[in-house]
Amino acid sequence: MIRRIFVSLLTTVFFAGVFGTLAGCNTMAGAGQDIEQGGKAIKDEAREQKNKM
Repeated sequence: MIRRIFVSLLTTVFFAGVFGTLAGCNTMAGAGQDIEQGGKAIKDEAREQKNKM
């Protein structure tokens, strides 16, 4: 009985870790894309200001 509870708990923790990791990857990928777009906007604005001079 204790072994069954332990196995069940261990399985639950394992799957929670796997799904948490996968969700974190999606979040980090999205954050990376947002940062990249922000950098592009700054670069474009700097280019515009340089051309005005």
